[in-house]
Amino acid sequence: MCGIVGAVAQRDVAAILIAGLKQLEYRGYDSAGLAIISADKQLHCLRRVGKVEKLQQAVIESPVFGGTGIAHTRWATHGIANETNAHPHISHQQIAVVHNGIIENHQQLRQQLIEQGYTFSSETDTEVITHLTHFHLQTTETLLEAVQKTIKQLQGAYGTVIIDKNDPEQMIVARSGSPLVIGYGLGEHFVASDPLALLAVTRRFSFLEEGDIAQISRFSVKIFDAQGDPVKRDIVESQTSNESNDKGQYKHYMLKEIFEQPLALQRTLAGRIQQHKIAPDCFPNEKLQGIEHIQIIACGTSYHAALVARYWFESLAGISCNVEIASEFRYRKSVTPKNSLLITLSQSGETADTLAALRLAKQLDYQTTLTICNSPESSLVRESDIAYMMKAGREVGVASSKAFTVQLAALLMLVATLGRQHQLSADREKQIVEALQSLPAKIEQVLAMEQQIKQLAEGFADKHHSLFLGRGEQYPIAMEGALKLKEISYIHAEAYAAGELKHGPLALVDADMPVIVVAPDNELLEKLKSNVEEVRARGGLMIVFADKNSGFKSDDTMQVLEVPHCDPIIAPIVYTIPLQLLSYHVALIKGTDVDQPRNLAKSVTVE
Repeated sequence: MCGIVGAVAQRDVAAILIAGLKQLEYRGYDSAGLAIISADKQLHCLRRVGKVEKLQQAVIESPVFGGTGIAHTRWATHGIANETNAHPHISHQQIAVVHNGIIENHQQLRQQLIEQGYTFSSETDTEVITHLTHFHLQTTETLLEAVQKTIKQLQGAYGTVIIDKNDPEQMIVARSGSPLVIGYGLGEHFVASDPLALLAVTRRFSFLEEGDIAQISRFSVKIFDAQGDPVKRDIVESQTSNESNDKGQYKHYMLKEIFEQPLALQRTLAGRIQQHKIAPDCFPNEKLQGIEHIQIIACGTSYHAALVARYWFESLAGISCNVEIASEFRYRKSVTPKNSLLITLSQSGETADTLAALRLAKQLDYQTTLTICNSPESSLVRESDIAYMMKAGREVGVASSKAFTVQLAALLMLVATLGRQHQLSADREKQIVEALQSLPAKIEQVLAMEQQIKQLAEGFADKHHSLFLGRGEQYPIAMEGALKLKEISYIHAEAYAAGELKHGPLALVDADMPVIVVAPDNELLEKLKSNVEEVRARGGLMIVFADKNSGFKSDDTMQVLEVPHCDPIIAPIVYTIPLQLLSYHVALIKGTDVDQPRNLAKSVTVE
């Protein structure tokens, strides 16, 4: 959600800014822009609605030269997606600002600035930062002092970079709630909302902490904490892989990432299994001793992974487990059972609500905190007591696929690790480990079903609603399938526990609404069959992904796709794959933007 890149250098920085924005396209955005201070101290700003390519073309047509500049990709919050609302925002052709986050008191500040004679050209909350900085600069000696005064008036979340054409040798950077990282070069320095944007120019980074303000010039970086005192932040060498953006043989990143799942699972399992057991160093056991309760916090797709894990923790490990959406957890009063572990799940590690929930948990007497994350340098990883790195590889598509299945594998390994302290026997752990090791091959077999699933998708060409059903740990998988379909095809989709059909959803069933069922061969199969019959009796169009031994057969009212048999322990992971493929091919038929669906962002860094 929103990307920031900034640079102060002796060389022209336009190409660096554009290249950085391209690396951040995965975050989701609707417009892009940049502002550069030229050698003659003129501020040049270009903004375009749409993809970064349009901004790049504008720079080619109207070149901008200069060594200090900022750039931004915007995901609209305040104000529609148009060129006027795009960042950077300018005050008096002197101050330029880019900003991630939301300024909650912007209306009050806007009114105060209007009374001081300032004119607003946009609907954004960001523009108040621009004019407020200009206002304070009239009574302060430096841009740093003006920004320090400005941020004291801001309520909400911000990661912001500010430049002044009259002082072109520096950038001022401030962080509260929205991540920013400083990149160190030779005679040049950079800033970005994600290190990924800067890997082409540096691998040396320091991460700003909450409340930090930094003054960045070509030859120095000065950081001040929330109290205004000088502080040092460690400079670290990034180990992040600068993976290619190439889609290869695939039409979309999402399809590429769906097919990368066997490899992603091999990566996350590698070195973490030893002699039919989860390796001791997979999770630091000394920090997990005596855990009696688990609280999992997550959002979106990660929340669905957490719901599956709740079944595993309680049925396999015998540990009570609660799961909550981060945006709800952080705003209610909760009771922390003794000896509790807090788990956060996030692909990006920067999800604002999940990060806020982690910080809240540190005040609520949790024994320890653990994150399962795909971004080693993210805020969640740095602020958690224990970090499990997923090693899923870079995920570009906004709708998560391989990160979800790798999260599930990681959670199942954690179940086995903690289960040893409770009811999990050595034989049962061995069964879990063998099931995990079989996953890559099982998923390869399901991926081979793509053409069958593609044919099924053709039946959705004229559909506007759908229903997904599952039971037990397959219910969250039905929820994930519904989420994928609505995310990328814009078809309204809901998921229900199949046993709840008679309590309302049956009223929706007719021949125009596909009902998708996940039906592995487990102890709930016969119950599920009864639920399927309830739908068929009311003329519903059924699509059933079923174990080949389940007994389901295709007929005029039901299309059955046989999924390779697997251990019920890993069935939630295996049955995710056909739902991902179905959503993808329906989206192709609907003609939507698969990788960057409307209104959505990959990394949700605002509430």
